[in-house]
Amino acid sequence: MVKVSIIVPVYNTEKYLSKCIDSLINQTEKDIEILILNDGSTDGSESIIKSYDDKRITYIKKENTGIGSTRNLGIKKAKGEYLMFIDSDDYIKNNCVEELYNYALKTNSELVISDFYKDLDGKFEIIKIPYFKSSNLYDNPKIINCVNLGPCNKIYKKSLLKNISFEENLKYEDAPFVIKALKNANKVSKLNKPLSYYVIHGNSQTTIRDEKIHDILEISKIIISELKDDIYHDELVNLIVMIVTDYIIQLRYIKNSNVRNSFIDKAFIMLNKLDSKWNKCEYMMRTTRLKRFIKSHKSLLKIYCFVCSKLKK
Repeated sequence: MVKVSIIVPVYNTEKYLSKCIDSLINQTEKDIEILILNDGSTDGSESIIKSYDDKRITYIKKENTGIGSTRNLGIKKAKGEYLMFIDSDDYIKNNCVEELYNYALKTNSELVISDFYKDLDGKFEIIKIPYFKSSNLYDNPKIINCVNLGPCNKIYKKSLLKNISFEENLKYEDAPFVIKALKNANKVSKLNKPLSYYVIHGNSQTTIRDEKIHDILEISKIIISELKDDIYHDELVNLIVMIVTDYIIQLRYIKNSNVRNSFIDKAFIMLNKLDSKWNKCEYMMRTTRLKRFIKSHKSLLKIYCFVCSKLKK
């Protein structure tokens, strides 16, 4: 058994892939395996992967089935005591694995979260995850709204993921995975160091807004089901309101008015079912009165998105 398995799903990222792989093979922690899973790429990604001669790399070529099922295959194949996920257009500091692994051992944690950098065309911004003492979700439900819901700035004990997997055939598949890992971990810890780089570019899945935006409602329902216990209710409401209202605002990038209006209608049904006073939750009360007023009214949101979509033509 190696110390850490690094799972890297690849789909048409030839422009970024070498930088990603270089950052992995040059880690100060050498007892690692690097699982590179080519999810049916049609560009030059395969040639780049095969150009590396490193015994720690395991290359798996597969048909295109999406990032969720590809990561799930990586979990099944991984032999490490701990697992990490790195997207193939991102990269990490050369001490990232060592720092996360040692901190997990030091704190006896099944899940460790670190800060990270946003890389926007070479302009860097540190994203600091709010610090919390080592704990678990039951004892400290506020962790739900401290931790980002992407899988890549974290290390997970493999045993924690025994009954946890990524959603398949849905976009935004990583959010329920992180929530389930948080909920099932006996101890979660925060390492106050930025160790990975999240690259933002035009083809990033997080920057693309299309009809698949409806998937965030299905993802939200999965999270609601996972955190249905009363002890999580207030933090759950904050989380879901933040996610859903944020995506409603981003509907301004979608030209199809039927898609926009359908999303808003379904979102308000879900929010009202979750909590009739969702518009007065802590998250909403932190926003300005104007934003809170707009976000609380379907008709105003539809008008806002309509006007913005016209201005962007």
